[in-house]
Amino acid sequence: MNAYTDRMPEVVISQLTQDGVIRVSGADARAFLHGQLTNDIEHLAPDYVRRAGWCTAKGRLLATMLVLRDSDDFLLLLASDIVSAVIKRLRMFVLRSKVTIDDESARWAHYGLIGRGADQVLAANNTAVPGMGVHSLIRADDAWVMRLEGGRLRLLLDRDSNALRVDRLALPLVDASRWTLEDIRAGVPQVVAATQDLFVPQMVNFEIIAGLDFKKGCYPGQEVVARAQYRGQVKRHLCRARIAGDSALAAGQALVCDDQPGEACGTIVATAPADGGSELLAVVPDAVREAQVTVRATPDGAPLEWLPLPDAA
Repeated sequence: MNAYTDRMPEVVISQLTQDGVIRVSGADARAFLHGQLTNDIEHLAPDYVRRAGWCTAKGRLLATMLVLRDSDDFLLLLASDIVSAVIKRLRMFVLRSKVTIDDESARWAHYGLIGRGADQVLAANNTAVPGMGVHSLIRADDAWVMRLEGGRLRLLLDRDSNALRVDRLALPLVDASRWTLEDIRAGVPQVVAATQDLFVPQMVNFEIIAGLDFKKGCYPGQEVVARAQYRGQVKRHLCRARIAGDSALAAGQALVCDDQPGEACGTIVATAPADGGSELLAVVPDAVREAQVTVRATPDGAPLEWLPLPDAA
């Protein structure tokens, strides 16, 4: 039986083992991050979590993340396989700023609640839930609860605290790939090691999911990103697709087109098993979609079936 049939319980929980945490602290932490990330950190409210990216000087994404405030500090939630590289590179920009950057991945546990009724499950366990707006956030003791795209709730728990014990929620535990599948269906990309330095933010629709602020001022790559936006130079965009069968897919894998043998015509951003095959996000040239060219993961593999993306976060 497929893992994601209609028999799946209404609310399930997934441990997000693919994610890590970076703490940025110090008197200049807010200003430092505001000058590094693609979104407004200067005005980030304590009851809100913000999507943001970090780019090279050429405007290519090195990381995508969720940013939340912990008093005067900031926590960056991002793919675990890039945490060390991001810390090393971020520290190069600290210079004389009063900023400390540390890996806190071991301290925190990440969980995601999927399905209608997630709010009621937490409320029944005396846990506060955030407001109804996407990216709303609430903190209860040493636990954060955030509302993300697709009606999901994400939990960030201090491993040394009993503020919220997930075992008390009595929910079926599903593989982390289920959360990835929901990210795919919500059109939410995550940069991992295999996709670093490949995409400008607009290629992965970062402005659509509220991860890119064109008014916030300078950050690495800002001029490139702005010029691409206002001159219409972005010719590749994020697409969602389904592929049948047991194809071995991975983030960073090149796609191929029937009319361009031996040449890559797109890149997989994320993939997860679903309904007898896989669903994926991929960055594909606009011309390929417009010409309705057949796209495959491998030259002799099944063709991709394009699926709709949500219009906004």
